[in-house]
Amino acid sequence: MPRLFLIRHGRSTWNAAGRIQGCADPPLDEVGREQARHLAARLRGNPPSILYTSSLQRAQETAEIIGQALDLPVVSDERLKEYDVGNLTGLTWEQVMVQYPDVAQRWAEDPESVVLPGGEGSVQFRTRVVAAFDEVLSRHADGAVGVVAHGGSLGAYLNHLIGLPGRFSPFRFANGSLSIVEVNPVQPRIVLLNDTCHLGGEI
Repeated sequence: MPRLFLIRHGRSTWNAAGRIQGCADPPLDEVGREQARHLAARLRGNPPSILYTSSLQRAQETAEIIGQALDLPVVSDERLKEYDVGNLTGLTWEQVMVQYPDVAQRWAEDPESVVLPGGEGSVQFRTRVVAAFDEVLSRHADGAVGVVAHGGSLGAYLNHLIGLPGRFSPFRFANGSLSIVEVNPVQPRIVLLNDTCHLGGEI
């Protein structure tokens, strides 16, 4: 039975600034790099055999820091990228409320109904993310595999895995967090969710 280590990238410069990232490509800041180093230390006693990562640099850099520390191969897959938020890219939430008040209101009331201007279709997003994970699992029928990605893409796959509908997940993934899922086709099991104890509450 495969075991997935789901890792959200460390903090990026845009995370720190409160800007909506989507498929934009800001790098990690120093806090994010330190989070990745703490993740590597956390995984040292029980590492995955390989790391798959989103092609966006905040995820790739996180994966490379972990991979170098633990001598793990790193494979990039652009299908693991974050949800493309279109015209909202780079804005803060306060700017969204001013520039796109109808979108902000619908997002607060019923996020599944929102069509973001210039954004990615929800079916397209979920389809590409699930296809990437399915390919990973087809290559690794047993053992532990790490996937370094984004809150949206990790949530979309977890929704799919446990049978929840929709694009938006009720699960939250902090920067530098670790979640572990045992992928049993009959009944998947969430072993760990959004764990950040390795960060010590300081970063």
